[in-house]
Order: sequence, then structure tokens, then C-alpha cells
Amino acid sequence: MHHPGPSPVDPAASAASAAAAPAPAPVLAFPDPDAGRLAVLLDSAFLLLLATSLSRYLTHHSGNPRIPWVLGLSIALAVVQPLGSWLAHRRLPDPGQRRRPWPLVAVTVLWVVLVLVAPSFSWCAVPLVYTALRTLPTPAAIPLVAALTLLVVVGEVRLPGPLDANLILLPPAVAALATGVFLYMERQAERQRVLITDLVRTRRELAATERREGTLAERERLAMEIHDTLAQGLSSQQMLLQAADRTWDGDPATARGHVRTAAEVAARNLAEARRFVHDLAPAELADGRTLDEALRSLAERESAESGLPVRFHLDGTPVPLPAAAQSALLRIAQGALANVREHAGASAAALTLSFLGDQAVLDIADDGRGFSPSPSPSPSPSPSPSARPSAPPGPSGRGHGLPAMRARLRQLGGTLTVESAPGEGTVVSAAIPLTPDRR
Repeated sequence: MHHPGPSPVDPAASAASAAAAPAPAPVLAFPDPDAGRLAVLLDSAFLLLLATSLSRYLTHHSGNPRIPWVLGLSIALAVVQPLGSWLAHRRLPDPGQRRRPWPLVAVTVLWVVLVLVAPSFSWCAVPLVYTALRTLPTPAAIPLVAALTLLVVVGEVRLPGPLDANLILLPPAVAALATGVFLYMERQAERQRVLITDLVRTRRELAATERREGTLAERERLAMEIHDTLAQGLSSQQMLLQAADRTWDGDPATARGHVRTAAEVAARNLAEARRFVHDLAPAELADGRTLDEALRSLAERESAESGLPVRFHLDGTPVPLPAAAQSALLRIAQGALANVREHAGASAAALTLSFLGDQAVLDIADDGRGFSPSPSPSPSPSPSPSARPSAPPGPSGRGHGLPAMRARLRQLGGTLTVESAPGEGTVVSAAIPLTPDRR
């Protein structure tokens, strides 16, 4: 079906581009803009704890021979931790991927040595726990967190003074709480990444499907337009030129009349081609002409060009119709008259436009040879109302008559009815419902 939209595009090019479009990636990356801020926060917390622990150690252990070692290890940690964090976050990995573990390994080794020398630095492990969970896979991060927690407990036990049970229970509780919250948030983030990935993939697939459907709809629209305008006009020109060729020697005046009529048909077809290329209304509906005026003009022109008497009758009071409905009914009338002219062998035809209050009905009747309509519309194209529906399209590309009419009406919520019998002519009825405000 044709959906109103932008001007026509090249269907072949659109189909080729849609087919050549790369498939969406199975995994989509969404960089985390807050990762750098979190790294700065962790580094700041680590340096603050390191400075606090160093201050406590120097206050409580003045004159201790280990002070140079403690100072050296503290300075090394103060340099290695921010440097490793900066190198790790300089190029963030994709979501779901872990960072390089060597900065964590270096910091952990220095911290372990420092805690063994000075237990006061044990609480610097809090930022290391979170860094370990972010850097290592969960099966490797949990044992490391447990080892860091155990070392914190050992460091607290080694501190001078009376043993406090809280110092033994608090580190495991904090580590367990931090680990549980982190793993829960990681799982939630992973679910969100999966949902976003599926959403983006679905949106891309939907866009590709809409492009393909738009291409097919545009090709169908162009096929119907060409069938109802250019193909019908070329058929009329062929008949007129053949008639001119037959009468050229015996009746030159009549032959020249046929040639002039063929030239007029060619001029109208050229105007129609330019209009449907620019997605404009049919030429007969230009300049504000109404549908009944266009149908009356069509009947007069058909009578003059083909010699087939066609009369037009208006029944009821005309009401304004949408441009799409007027164009569809006019195209249906053009296609049906062309089928009558070429296939029915009729001696007369009639166009009747009726406004029945709740719908507008266009009847195209002829007294030709008729045919036996199928009980239900066949999905394959049928040549014309007055030819056998089962006949396949010929080499000329004809055979889009009834399917094209049904397609046009289906876009507008209308119906097409064909009444015929062998030897009794054919009546094609196109009905379009009117909305309540147009009744």
C-alpha cells in the first residue's frame, strides 16, 4: 500500500541500499561517563586514608627504626595508586569487560608489605576492595577481598592496646556488605545493558523493516501509477497509430486525425508522468477541479479518442472528498475504461458517481462480452474486468487492473465489487466510506 510521505525514490536503489546495509552488531558498547569521577573519588579516599594512617603511625611510633620504610612505602603507594588508576581509565574498556589487573597487583603488594610493617595502614584496604571487585572477575575478586579482609583483621589484632571485638567483626561485615551491594549493582547494570542492547537492535531492525516496506510500497505505487497512466496512454496511442496506418492510403484525413489524437494522448501522458514523479495529483484534478468534473471530462475524452460512447451520470449531492480518495477513484475509472476498450468488445460504457450519505460509489459499466468473476479476489493479478481473471499478464506487462484497484481502495478503507457474466457485460463498483463530518 502507498503511505503518504516524501516524494518517490528509486525503488531499485532503495532495495539495494537496504539489502547492503550492515546487520546490527550483536553487542553494543555504551561508555560510562561517570567512571572517571568514581576513580578520582576512590583515589582521593585511598590517599586520605593513607595520610591518616601515616599520621597515626608517626604519632604513636616516633623514633621507631621502621619509619624510613614506612615513609618509603607510603610515598610509593601515593604515587602508584593514582598513576595506575590514571593509566587504567585513560582508555575505558567496554561495559562488561574488566580493566587490566597489574595496577591493582602493584598497589596490593605494596599495601600488604606496608601492613606487615605497620598495622596502622590496614584500613587503606577499603578502596582496594572496591577496585578489586571492579578489576577482577567475580570468582577471582571474592577470594582476594577475603584475603584483604583477613589481613585487615590481623593488622587490627596486632595493634597495641586491649583487643576490641568490634575491630575483629567490623572488617568482615564491611567487606561482605560492600561485596554484596557491588555484585547486586553489577547484575542490575548487566540487565540494563542487555535491555538497551535489545532495544537498540530492535529499533534498527524495525527501521530496516520500515525501509523495506517503504520500498515495496513505493514500487507498488509506481506500478499502479504507470499502469493507470503511461501504460493505458501508450496502449491508446498504439491503437490510434494502427488505425491511422490502416486508413492512411484510403482516407488520409481520418488517418491524420488519428495521429493528432495520438499526439494529444502523448502530451497528456507526459504531463501525468511529470506529476506522479513529483507525487502530485492527477492532471484532471489540477486547478481545483472536482471529481465529477474530472470524470465527465474523462468520459468525453474517451468517447472522442476511442469511438466508444461513454456517458457520465452524477447521483446525489457531491461532498468534498480527500485528495487521495479523488485520485484513487479517477485512476480506477481510467483503468476500468482502458480494460473495457481493450478487452470487453463493448459498444457503450457508463460512469456513475453516487453519493449515498455514508459512502461514495463509482460504477463503471459496459455491455461487453463479460466474464465469470472468481468467488473471492485472487492474490495473483487478473487482467481486467472483462477478461478472464486467470489469464497471466502478457509480455506487455498488463494484468494489474483489478489488484491495483483493490489496493487503492484498501488504503482508503474501501471495497471493490465486480459483477459480470459471460455475454452480459460487466459492472465494477468502487466504494469509499465517508467520515461522519463529510456526510
